[in-house]
Amino acid sequence: MLSNLRGRSGQLLRHSIQRRCRTAATSSSSSLEHGQRQDKTTSTETDSLTIGDITVRLTKPQHPHLVPQQYVQYAPDGTLQLTQSALHHLRWMLQKDALKQDMFLLGQPGPLRRQLAMQYLELTQREVEYVALSRDTTESDLKQRREIQDKAAIYHDQGAVRAALNGRVLILDGVEHAERNVLPILNNLLENREMHLENGKFLMAPERYDKLLESHTRQQLEEWGLLRVSEHFRVVALGLPTHKYKGTPLDPPLRSRFQSRNVESQTFGELHDELSQVGPQVPSEQLKKLLTFALTLQTADQDLHLTDFPMHNLRLGVQMMQANANLSLYDVITTIYPYQSLLKPEQKKRLTELFKSLQLQQLPGQNVQQISSSNSKENPSEILIQLDEVKLSLPGGQTPHSGSSQFVDLPHQRQALASLLQSYAVGDVCLLGEKGVGKLTLAKELLRLLNQTAEPMMLYEDMTSRDLVQQRITSPKGDTIWRDSPLVRAAKTGSVVILNGLHRLHKSTATVLQRIIHDRELQLCDGSTLLRRDRYESLLGQGFTPEQLTQQGLLPMHESFRIVALAEPPRQQINWLTPEMLSLFLYQELRPLHQSEEHELLSKLCNNNLPESMDKILELAQLLRTSHDPLLTALAGTLSTRQLVKLSRRLSAYPSSGQSQLNEMLQNTFLARFMPALSRAALEQAMQQVGIHPSSAKSSKASDFHRKISINDEVLRIGETQLKLPKLNQNDQSKVPSTLFYEMPQHVELLERLLQDYLIGEHLLLVGNQGVGKNKLIDRLLELMQRPREYLQLHRDTTVHSLTMQSTLRDGQVVYEDSALVKAVKSGHVLVVDEADKAPVNVTCILRTLVESGEMVLADGRRIVPHGASLSSADCIETHRDFRLIVLANRPGFPFLGNDFFAALGDVFSCHSINNPEPESEIYLLQQYGPNVPVRTLRMLVNAFGELRNLADEGLLNYPYSTREVVSIVKHLERYPDENMSELVGNVLDFDRHQPEALQQVTQVLAKHGLPIEAYAKGELQLLRQKKKLEASVNRHSGLGVSGPKFGKIDPKNEPHVGGNTWAGGSGGRDTAGLGGKGGPFRLDKGHKVHQLSDEEKNDIPEEIKKAAREMNRKAFEEKLKEIKMSSHDHQLYAQFSEPNRRQVQQLKAILEAMQTKSKERQWQKYQTHGDLDDTRLVEGITGEKNIYRRRAEANPWADHLQEKPNRLKLIVDVSGSMYRFNGFDGRLDRQLEAVVMVMEAFEGFEKKIVYDIIGHSGEGWEIPFVNAGKPPKNDKERFETIRMMHAHSQFCWSGDSTVKAAREACTTLAAEDDYENAIAVILSDANLSRYGIPPRELALALKRGEPKVKGYVIFIGSLAEEADEINAVMPAGQSFVCMDLTKLPHILKQIFTSSLI
Repeated sequence: MLSNLRGRSGQLLRHSIQRRCRTAATSSSSSLEHGQRQDKTTSTETDSLTIGDITVRLTKPQHPHLVPQQYVQYAPDGTLQLTQSALHHLRWMLQKDALKQDMFLLGQPGPLRRQLAMQYLELTQREVEYVALSRDTTESDLKQRREIQDKAAIYHDQGAVRAALNGRVLILDGVEHAERNVLPILNNLLENREMHLENGKFLMAPERYDKLLESHTRQQLEEWGLLRVSEHFRVVALGLPTHKYKGTPLDPPLRSRFQSRNVESQTFGELHDELSQVGPQVPSEQLKKLLTFALTLQTADQDLHLTDFPMHNLRLGVQMMQANANLSLYDVITTIYPYQSLLKPEQKKRLTELFKSLQLQQLPGQNVQQISSSNSKENPSEILIQLDEVKLSLPGGQTPHSGSSQFVDLPHQRQALASLLQSYAVGDVCLLGEKGVGKLTLAKELLRLLNQTAEPMMLYEDMTSRDLVQQRITSPKGDTIWRDSPLVRAAKTGSVVILNGLHRLHKSTATVLQRIIHDRELQLCDGSTLLRRDRYESLLGQGFTPEQLTQQGLLPMHESFRIVALAEPPRQQINWLTPEMLSLFLYQELRPLHQSEEHELLSKLCNNNLPESMDKILELAQLLRTSHDPLLTALAGTLSTRQLVKLSRRLSAYPSSGQSQLNEMLQNTFLARFMPALSRAALEQAMQQVGIHPSSAKSSKASDFHRKISINDEVLRIGETQLKLPKLNQNDQSKVPSTLFYEMPQHVELLERLLQDYLIGEHLLLVGNQGVGKNKLIDRLLELMQRPREYLQLHRDTTVHSLTMQSTLRDGQVVYEDSALVKAVKSGHVLVVDEADKAPVNVTCILRTLVESGEMVLADGRRIVPHGASLSSADCIETHRDFRLIVLANRPGFPFLGNDFFAALGDVFSCHSINNPEPESEIYLLQQYGPNVPVRTLRMLVNAFGELRNLADEGLLNYPYSTREVVSIVKHLERYPDENMSELVGNVLDFDRHQPEALQQVTQVLAKHGLPIEAYAKGELQLLRQKKKLEASVNRHSGLGVSGPKFGKIDPKNEPHVGGNTWAGGSGGRDTAGLGGKGGPFRLDKGHKVHQLSDEEKNDIPEEIKKAAREMNRKAFEEKLKEIKMSSHDHQLYAQFSEPNRRQVQQLKAILEAMQTKSKERQWQKYQTHGDLDDTRLVEGITGEKNIYRRRAEANPWADHLQEKPNRLKLIVDVSGSMYRFNGFDGRLDRQLEAVVMVMEAFEGFEKKIVYDIIGHSGEGWEIPFVNAGKPPKNDKERFETIRMMHAHSQFCWSGDSTVKAAREACTTLAAEDDYENAIAVILSDANLSRYGIPPRELALALKRGEPKVKGYVIFIGSLAEEADEINAVMPAGQSFVCMDLTKLPHILKQIFTSSLI
């Protein structure tokens, strides 16, 4: 409304620039002063600027090259072309300038605020100092930076200081991105025009300085280190409203020093006039529709949370329409506003309604049939592109590409390339698509058509804004110098920079890209500036020579320079495509190929010899992509086009293994063994649906025992696969691993598959549990192949820098030494990266470009290029043709809790799931370690531990027992054959000694398979050991006896106490309540480390003291019951429902605790003044900077880290009359109450992680409240009251069934809640639908009501006849369970929770 008011005819502002003749004596006119020092020349000409009623005198700048150029447009008659909106803002800025007030321009993301400030400076002929702020901005970036020159530290003034001394305007862009305590450095400069500098000098306000000058000489003031701040110094800050856009709120003292102005977008009429000039041939009706669409989104209801439409990019869209009249408005809108990737389903519906209201068809324009390119005869730097009848002129390069293109000219791919070319013709572009859809291939084809060279740049989360521009290094003399990044090199040379992984870049870091994209200008760290070509030529027209501009640090930006970014679509949890990022690029959304398209693509890549078995895989890929089941759509990305190419390449190379091993290949591709149970079941069902069935051939069969490993005549043969062995020199031979390896059949088969992948050029990823032999397999493979190995072990503190280089300080110069990765690339060795899941994903992601394209930029500026690529400079490292990368990682998820390397990079590797051996193979292996151990004992061990592994896979055990534990037992038996088995299993199981539920479960399995562990299972190891007298022993003993149980004193400071017989809550002591001691009445945990006394000393207590302790324990228990007002009888009843599921509760709690610990891991904070030395800031340390450290700390709450929202659970229990009536028949109500108790107890203490409520459904309604969301029961009494209410309701309610309504309403209401990202609804029902005439189809549809945000599950816990099975058959796959054995109900619930919530 305010912007409309400013644009009304009654408020039109006149503006002009007049030149008048004046004498030098009259130069001090009383007209409004501003910005410049008085010109001391005797010029008789001065200019003035008039906007409305404000007139200012313009003076000649001392440094004209620092005045912004070509931001103001002029009409052919020489008049200014400024909108009324801009004139009102400029008039306000003149007023604030005249009042000597600093300004703060607020508004929506985009270049409007910055360009307005530059227009003001150009009109008023003011010199500018520009600083782009980010989270990486430090004090030295604002004040003074030290550089080493000739072995001395020299201070260089930075933007704020230069502006203050020379009377320039300081523009601070992106204030909301600066860390909270950085900008207050400027507070005193803003308020009092004073600042202390690092070199000991002091900036002083002009009034105070001039006052001192009256009584002292200028030389004296200089000797004192006093510097005068110009009275013409101003600050213009640019920022976003942090209430709407994420960022650091303004510090109140800083905010109070600015005058603010909200800069809104132009009016409809102003935008229409501007776009009409940009596209004179575009019909006015289309421009109006385009503007209406954009402005409607801008003014949409805030409750819709629609991302701002980037108004600035409308110019680019109209330019595309001007060049191609066949382009539809829908094409233009989706290029500017990629809503399919950007918005949520509900938001897309609103946008579809807007399209209909504007009568815009959501269809693309005409398909392009042919694309060709040719060199322009008039301009050698341009390439002519022919899109059927449409001709485009694009900036090109001078490097024709040789060799064949990997681009396959499919209709869809051709259309995507045509759209990309049209966007590229007018601006910078970003390709949006899931992993493996062909983004990089499309970009390379674009470069081929334009004869362009690429500067690849892999982006990662920890990348700093400085890394994007320049890196500070040391010269051979020890001086600090700046090295250009690939982005700057491309801008200078006119090549194309490929920003791979834009979605990983922190939004604060990305602000550096704003000016180079919007304005084609960039301020470099070394003080120089890149200028757009027309602005550079404008300075040349003012009389400057290229040499003079170069000396002043002004360089032209090449006209052929472009940015092509590659990114994955935003995720539901992390929407990286913020309004700021949206305004930077034109976007090209790439969808996955359809089945027919992929079939044609793979056929051409396989020389029209595509194996028939690929048809089933293609069918499976399409089934996953088109499924409405969230479980299946989440798996679709694993079968990307890139992965399908890998599978087809393997099947073509080894056709004999195709059909028989198809299921196993896909199991490895998906790592299905390590998927959550529900997802794995859904995948297996989908595979069977397309005809991919499990292979009947097992590695344990006798035929597989004939697969042999042999080396004859320098040829390695594994099974049917062979390799010619190389001849190695002595140095390489020393790097070939040697390991103890027993060739059991299962591993020999796996070695053959690994060798096959190696031979077809694949990089390998091996994923498995601990102790399954990943390292041994790879070492043995490399030993057999005679391949030298380089080794890297990753960990939590691995950085991108340390992964590629090792920096050291030598003779005052920072020297970079090659890491194992670079050494392997150079020499053709095999790089083994171990524990890849331990390093942050944002670090390991830099391996992606190396694996998929053979390219990587190193920390020292060198660049790894693919094998056979032309070396453009000495800094290029050609990848050796024999280089391979083999990555080892633990399985994702609990209990390993590493980072999911497979999810981030699995698609670029050939993946192999490493499992524990099959029984016969494992027995064979154990016989090699224990040849004298009886086979019967080995078989018992193998069978017992095999069952334990199955229980772990099913989620019934938290620890995944591996072959490593069994080998350890067998080794012990081989050396000490008389050792009791109870002692041996303790070596493995004592970790669970204080988890009775888990230990009992494990010992029952071991005993079931005949292992003699009775002493261990019954806790009688001590008695067993007492029978065996030893001559020497080492025992820990406190030396003190016990006198009698007591509570002990309470320490008000809660300090830890070990022994002493005084304090309650201590450990390792006696008599008092605590942990780890002896003789105390009961356990009391005060949160301290436990010091455990030995079992011998605990048992050595007189019987009367044990009795007194038990009595005191019972008394304390009764007092606890009184405290919660629960009778002993009620507690006994409650225990009947609580005890049966004690183990499941403990398992769920263990998983939740581990996940909670992982989510609270601290992050590295850079630019610290203490902590660990940051190896990326060694050069800064040489210069004397203080903030060269990093340390672990909590994440900045104002940074762009999403606050983790809790998960949401709605449990809908069946409390209908049939539950009570048939409880005596199958115990269904009792089992349901047990499951409810399990939920309440397991989630206790994790309210911030999972918010749940429990409601019931019966004949009386669908929403009978039992537990309200956010208010769970606090103790056993409240939990008992909850299940007692359920029991009573089922006993006395009216008959009827509300299952369908409960499911429908629960899913709908959950979907409407905004405080939770992920939600599930679990409905329990006894499947009594037919009695009330309810079709099962209605229940299936009800479960789908809240998708994709809400996942609905139904568990049938009882039925008449086979009704539950009949209903289950029409339910969505993976969302329906039949639980006739009601003892399994808690397990089913746990399975759902671990798959969906945890």
